[in-house]
Amino acid sequence: QVQLVESGGGYVQAGGSLRLSCAASGRTFSNYAVGWFRQAPGKERAFVAGISWSGGRTNYADSVKGRFTISRNNAKNTVYLQMNSLKPEETAVYYCAASQWDSRWPVYEYDYWGQGTQVTVSS
Repeated sequence: QVQLVESGGGYVQAGGSLRLSCAASGRTFSNYAVGWFRQAPGKERAFVAGISWSGGRTNYADSVKGRFTISRNNAKNTVYLQMNSLKPEETAVYYCAASQWDSRWPVYEYDYWGQGTQVTVSS
């Protein structure tokens, strides 16, 4: 089992920045690819960004490319999502998830999920 806890959400004005963290405990976190997802009210959960176990491969939703950066520190069992130039339509609950299917990059199947952190972007 892998337990994931997101933090770093909050309120920010449009154009502002936030950095989300996903802290893991349990099984060896460095064996897992990690993804960030978001779910806005009334909408389906959507992929935002992903990172391989080593950090050597990343992928992003087209809507966030150039503004968001995913990274990880396996020594700290933590994955980060740096979000810049935030837009009001990006208000959502942001979730991180871990996947054992790193060898099938890009990853589409995730095994463990956190509880989410709220991000609110005001206009």
